[in-house]
Amino acid sequence: MLFWRICRRRYAFEAATGEGARLYGGRWNSRGIRVVYASTSLALAAVETFVNLEPNLRPADLVSIEGEIPETLEIASLDSTILPETWYATRDESLRRFGDEWVKAGKTVALIVPSAAIRGERNLLLNPAHADFSKVRFQEPRMFEFDVRMFP
Repeated sequence: MLFWRICRRRYAFEAATGEGARLYGGRWNSRGIRVVYASTSLALAAVETFVNLEPNLRPADLVSIEGEIPETLEIASLDSTILPETWYATRDESLRRFGDEWVKAGKTVALIVPSAAIRGERNLLLNPAHADFSKVRFQEPRMFEFDVRMFP
């Protein structure tokens, strides 16, 4: 399975560590828990990045990183019917608890979760503590730039 991440160039060396998620937490993890957030397409990774930018800020130092999970590794998928009705509107504690428990259980290297930015699309969580994480491949970062028309 292919996946993509977009980040600032200065953080590219730690894009596969889950350090940012550990420091700040996220929708699917609490502070202190390492998770690598990724998307199932470069376009979705761009939207996920865009919705988290400061208004009118068009960073000039973004990179995209393509990765691949070998077909031999199991990937779990979250059944979105178990989520609260408006899970996408907030960073509900139950979502972080779910992600934390998935990481701690260590059953799969990756978990497919729904995108809050574009309902119907899927993101991917990677567990850097999983025994098979070393089998996940990350390509070299490539320059990424948003189209100027996306900014007023």
